[in-house]
Amino acid sequence: MYESRMVDRSSVPDRAERERLLERAGYNVFDVPAEAVAVDLLTDSGTGTMSTDQWAALLRGDEAYAGSRSFSELEDAVAEVMGFDRIVPAHQGRGAEHVLYGAIVEEGDVVPNNTHFDTTRAHVAEAGGLPVDCPVAGAMDPDASGEFLGNLDVDAARELAAEHGPENVPAIVVTVTNNAAAGQPVSIENVRRARSLANDIDARLVIDACRFAENAYFVKEREPGWADASIREIARELLGYADALVMSGKKDGLATVGGFVAVGDHDPGDDGGDSDDTDELFEQLKQRAILYEGFPTYGGMAGRDMAAMAVGLREAVELEYLEHRVGQVRELADLLEAAEVPIYRPVGGHAVYVDAAAALPAIPADQFPGQTLVCAAYREGAVRAVELGSFAFPKTERPELVRLAIPRRTYHREHLELVADAFGDVLDRADRLTGLEIVEEPERESLRHFSAQLQPLEGALVDGPAE
Repeated sequence: MYESRMVDRSSVPDRAERERLLERAGYNVFDVPAEAVAVDLLTDSGTGTMSTDQWAALLRGDEAYAGSRSFSELEDAVAEVMGFDRIVPAHQGRGAEHVLYGAIVEEGDVVPNNTHFDTTRAHVAEAGGLPVDCPVAGAMDPDASGEFLGNLDVDAARELAAEHGPENVPAIVVTVTNNAAAGQPVSIENVRRARSLANDIDARLVIDACRFAENAYFVKEREPGWADASIREIARELLGYADALVMSGKKDGLATVGGFVAVGDHDPGDDGGDSDDTDELFEQLKQRAILYEGFPTYGGMAGRDMAAMAVGLREAVELEYLEHRVGQVRELADLLEAAEVPIYRPVGGHAVYVDAAAALPAIPADQFPGQTLVCAAYREGAVRAVELGSFAFPKTERPELVRLAIPRRTYHREHLELVADAFGDVLDRADRLTGLEIVEEPERESLRHFSAQLQPLEGALVDGPAE
């Protein structure tokens, strides 16, 4: 689908050097330098390749502090593609989360979500709230099947509100797609039910829209009645039930930096969407942005980056782009299965999730089988992934998953083959792997996977053959 307009040379250190780097990083691949990675699947956030149209937009960026033309371009793109006409930019998604959840969550509040991701959970807790996951049955089971395993369990959220009091539930959050639940999509019908619940308990419905376009693709593919609709039509329907959106533009904005909070002046529900309340929230968000991010017409973003994101949002809802995007994820899944690597099915839109518990059955959860697999894959093939199991989400009931997040429009089949070969080779010697223990971690446990230091329990990660 794409022609290469720019290339970059790459080379990686040999196995002995990778072993040294891994040990120096405390067996945490966040501390491995990117130049020592052959295929980097740590995240799809801000790591994709921009189009020539986006690069052209960068050159036209308006860097005015207030009232920038580039801000107007982003504002117009959000209104056109997502249906929300008021935005507050932020430097990236977690900045947008800080602006929004700090405004609507108070001490003692409870916030249900289909599944909180790491920074979302931390921001709700930082504001004094209790983040509670309400995934549907099977969402956390790598052996389950279903079309929309990313859905919010609306009944569980309703019970939560009844238990704690509706007045203590300021918002219901739906994350699309559900990144912490293997990137599974959310149906429009589920969002409608979440909207109805929000109306019943007088709460806001917030959609974490980081991967809204990929979610819309699955709706088109799987949900009855939407096969003939355009991605843009589906996206606007899906998002239109929300009172507010929080967005990392580094995902389906196809940008390398930036994000925003969006609110609309539309009525998202029969009994919700009070205009005065929305106006007050928007003003509060702008004031928080001034304090923590920047003036409300740039919010920590350069004008050129807002211009590039405006182009990227429109490109993200092109069907041809999404067919290639989701198709590449499915291609990696097929290659991994051919190498007898157990993965979570059905495959989501941005990543393949390896079932580390099934891959390394001899390593118990308290020895972090996912992180062990991540380190072994780097040592074997210079492939970097991320653990999303007991290491990243302590004290939660999550499967032991390793996420292989594919950057957008960046890698080719040869890269995917290298990944599958590396994981397959690791599992061929799985009985020689030893687990890990944490030797140093930050005070905020919910974000420990970014910086914690580990070591192998028996002094060596694996006693395997050298290259």
